[in-house]
Amino acid sequence: MISNRIKNLSPSATLAMSQKSAELKAAGIDVINMSVGEPDFDTPHFIKEAAKKAIDDNFSRYSPVPGYLSLRKAICQSLKRNNGLDYAPEQIVVGNGAKQELTNVILSLINPGDEVIIPTPAWVSYVEMVKLAEGKSVLVPAGLENDFKITPAQLKAAITPKTRLLLLNSPSNPTGSVYSADELKSLAEILKDYPDVAVMSDEIYEHINFVGGVSSIANYDWMKDRTVIINGVSKAYAMTGWRIGFMAGPLEIAKAVNKLQGQYTSGASSIAQKAAEAAYEGPQDCVEDMRKAFERRRDLIVKLAKEIDGWKINNPQGAFYLFPEVSAFIGKKYGDFEIKNSGDYVMYLLQEAHVACVDGEAFCAPGYMRLSYATSDDNIREAMRRIKDASEKLK
Repeated sequence: MISNRIKNLSPSATLAMSQKSAELKAAGIDVINMSVGEPDFDTPHFIKEAAKKAIDDNFSRYSPVPGYLSLRKAICQSLKRNNGLDYAPEQIVVGNGAKQELTNVILSLINPGDEVIIPTPAWVSYVEMVKLAEGKSVLVPAGLENDFKITPAQLKAAITPKTRLLLLNSPSNPTGSVYSADELKSLAEILKDYPDVAVMSDEIYEHINFVGGVSSIANYDWMKDRTVIINGVSKAYAMTGWRIGFMAGPLEIAKAVNKLQGQYTSGASSIAQKAAEAAYEGPQDCVEDMRKAFERRRDLIVKLAKEIDGWKINNPQGAFYLFPEVSAFIGKKYGDFEIKNSGDYVMYLLQEAHVACVDGEAFCAPGYMRLSYATSDDNIREAMRRIKDASEKLK
């Protein structure tokens, strides 16, 4: 009954672990959930007020497929203000979260057998999106020693006549790594020789950075006309449930995405769009306040992580994740529990420490695990204490 297309997809490991955490909590167990990539802040008041006003003003009918013109203009202004990039509203398509726009672009660009280069560790859904388009993911590993960032030489070696797309994510989920302007320029220089290779730059964590701003590969003249930027309001404005993301890119790709979206979801929620418009046009103090809180939490979790024997970590420069290398625990035991891989270690921590994390295998990086520090300082301290105690029991 079920299509092979769906049978071949893997379920989201992050959502699965979050569900397990919720089930244990429902059973009365005090679980600290560090598996979910969601700001723990409330949506700022002025954004919520804009949504209420939109309801009162009867924004209750179908919205245009690519989004309200006023919102797309606000997005263009934001891209100009924050990134120095000029786009026309016709080059913007608003969708039901950045996740939909990522999928839309892949489905619009990739034919069966086309190759998509994905630096790893990579967010859990990238490979599955390529799979849905019947493309082939070419995984390029970047380890802890390179701060989880690929080199120009690695990129060049991965390109073949079938390569159609490079998928970049900076700041990164799951590692928190940020490509510098020089590093992006080095990758862009390689791509000069491959004009048929497009780039999709997932910049959803753009404003959660601890380096004073992040660069985009679209800032280089020879790359802008073949780069698609993906962004949205979920992370920067604590609006995950509002489901508003966008793509900005060449007009040809925007038209293709608009055509596709028009056939299977049409326009995003009218009320959520008006809220997003307020987010982009309103005061940005809330973004900076949340960024500062995440930076403080980054410093706290890194300090505590260094106290856990067996963990190897980097110092994340953005997003709200820590991605420790934990293979030192493979082969160790506690009671009847034996650690055979990083997934076992994650399940051990859930059962013994009651802390929910995500196995690095889900991010194409076995031997690692991801912790989200989008939670309170107190939760971070308690979670890391529990993890340290549980890890010390393994012999």
